[in-house]
Amino acid sequence: MTSTPKVSPGTAPARPPLRLGMTLLHMALLGSAGLIMFSLLLGWLSLGIALTPLLGLGLLFLAGLVYALFGIARFELMRVSNLYDIDVSALIWRPRRREGFGEYVRSLGRNLANGRMWALLGSLLFSCLAGSLMLSALELAVRTGIVAFAPVLQSDQADPLASVPGLWGLRIPVDQAPWLVLAALLGLALVVGLVFLHRMVTVGIVGSIARETALVERVRTTAVQREGAVRAAEVERTRIERDLHDGVQPRLVSVAMTLGLAHQQIDSDPRQAKELVAEAHASTKSAITELRQLTRGIYASVLDDRGLDAALSAIAGRSHIPVGLDVQLNGRYPRVAEAAVYFAIAEALTNAAKHSRAQRCQVTVRVREHEGQQSLWARIEDNGTGGARITPGGGLDGINNRVLAAGGSLNLDSPTGGPTAVEVNVPCAY
Repeated sequence: MTSTPKVSPGTAPARPPLRLGMTLLHMALLGSAGLIMFSLLLGWLSLGIALTPLLGLGLLFLAGLVYALFGIARFELMRVSNLYDIDVSALIWRPRRREGFGEYVRSLGRNLANGRMWALLGSLLFSCLAGSLMLSALELAVRTGIVAFAPVLQSDQADPLASVPGLWGLRIPVDQAPWLVLAALLGLALVVGLVFLHRMVTVGIVGSIARETALVERVRTTAVQREGAVRAAEVERTRIERDLHDGVQPRLVSVAMTLGLAHQQIDSDPRQAKELVAEAHASTKSAITELRQLTRGIYASVLDDRGLDAALSAIAGRSHIPVGLDVQLNGRYPRVAEAAVYFAIAEALTNAAKHSRAQRCQVTVRVREHEGQQSLWARIEDNGTGGARITPGGGLDGINNRVLAAGGSLNLDSPTGGPTAVEVNVPCAY
């Protein structure tokens, strides 16, 4: 890998490095051998077509030609990307979707119709033609330069028609030396111009492939984030419904029934009615506490007020098992990133308390460089029994969906017997 810093993944640099010497070498090699290679490929194609009527033997040659073209296109992609430091994904062979000879033929057809492959082959053919023309221009510049500055034989100096060996064996009069110098300079200018033209054309082709790949990857990432956000919202809605149905609702029904009994006994038995009202009052306070916890599970206001560090301290203080916090943050971060990390840690601690039989949890939060940008990284580890898995609708699935919706990633390591470690990485995109 070169030491030159590359651009962000999937994009071409706005100003690729010149690398005139390396480009000149590439073009010289391609100009001398590239056209021979394309001539051999053309002969290969002709042979395959000619042998096809003979028991279909030519089809084997044609199938091999597809593989050869694909390999040459991959070579061109690597050549240009390494020459000009363009970060682009490799050209991928499209495999068969099913078994069978017919599917194999269709797979060859899909790869033969790959527009990126043909664009790269066009880039290589242009480089070969430009390299051949550059070699001719370089030969012109060198030969005319040698002729222009070659010493004239003493015996011919007085003769105005004296000549010296010139280009391609011609005899060029001495008095045309200024024109030869001009021709040599024009040849050198043509060489430099072809080098820059090669850079412009090949970077344009490979750069367009890089941008297309980046757009496809961005669309895929956006689709994954959207799916994660939808699933996270669905899981959260289900959780809220369950908590309301199983917790707050029965408590409020009990309060209503208790107050109804107190209302019936307020005249006949005021003392009993007072006790029932006190019981209803206690149940109401418990319901308010549950509602407060429920709203805190939707979004913790302490995140807005005091930041992620303080919010995690509050979580650790309410946890049923001891939690060790190691949080090192510098200031505030985007709300989406802080919320994703906060809920991931809160849900992971809840799962540890419910299912892992853990005696202690350790939470570590850092700011790291991830794929060229800052990200919030958190690791939640418990000393429980392990064996945790991501199942649809479960707590870990909810964490994964929240993290995906924020553009992050989750990694679960939970072997049977423990310990369980959950790592989340959320980009801090302002």
